[in-house]
Amino acid sequence: MTYCLVDGADALAAPPWGAAPPPWAPGRREDIGRMRESRHEDADRTWCLSEVDIFCDLNEPEMAAIADAAPMRTYTAGEMLYSPPQPCEVLFILKRGRIRVFRVSTEGRALTTAIINPGTIFGEMLVLGQRMYGNFAEALDDITVCVMGRDDVHRLLLSDPRIAARITAILGRRLADLEQRLSDTVFKSVAQRVACTLITLIPPSPPTRALRPLARHPQVALTHEQLAALAGTTRETVTKVLRELADRGLLRLGRGRITVLEPDRLRDEAG
Repeated sequence: MTYCLVDGADALAAPPWGAAPPPWAPGRREDIGRMRESRHEDADRTWCLSEVDIFCDLNEPEMAAIADAAPMRTYTAGEMLYSPPQPCEVLFILKRGRIRVFRVSTEGRALTTAIINPGTIFGEMLVLGQRMYGNFAEALDDITVCVMGRDDVHRLLLSDPRIAARITAILGRRLADLEQRLSDTVFKSVAQRVACTLITLIPPSPPTRALRPLARHPQVALTHEQLAALAGTTRETVTKVLRELADRGLLRLGRGRITVLEPDRLRDEAG
């Protein structure tokens, strides 16, 4: 997860309700929350729930009951899952892709509170009775989610002590992550925040036998402008920092993709 604060109003063209397209999501559609339900055969009903930690020990009937209450939906990169004008009282179960959760002030200051990776849930603060009405959730990639309403969350998830305990643990970890990001924003330099953001976004390593010869190093699929929004700085500053890291052999830069050649050295740079 990543936490950041844009240094000034120049980093954003307008508040989220303004007419100009928000630059923290270049090229995204302005109409918010356009969702398309995916249709699957009965045998694939639980696909979206598989490999999600909170459901790790459920049996087939339990998984099927949850799948019936959590239809699958897809979003394209840059689309909004929810926003202050359109809050959603639902729980999202993320199967594929990444989500950015952030807030924007009336002065145009953007605060990224979390990057959600596949295999977990988000939106749970709202269904547990805490307000999330000031938050945006944006798809960083093409994503697949399952969506469950408040009543079904209470009926199927919070009523099960196993699942309820895991949701509580997730909330605790995210609060701890948020505290760490606040500290990083205050005490770390821009270069350290850029390095920290890249480290956070490195995908889990697949088994060695699954790696292709030319894919031995982890890659982060982000543009410089997207990385700037996550690290709390400008695109020009991010480009300068990335070039310096590339010149020192830590990274290799490509179009919309950053290859991390030396993860351990990059962690040292992150402080």
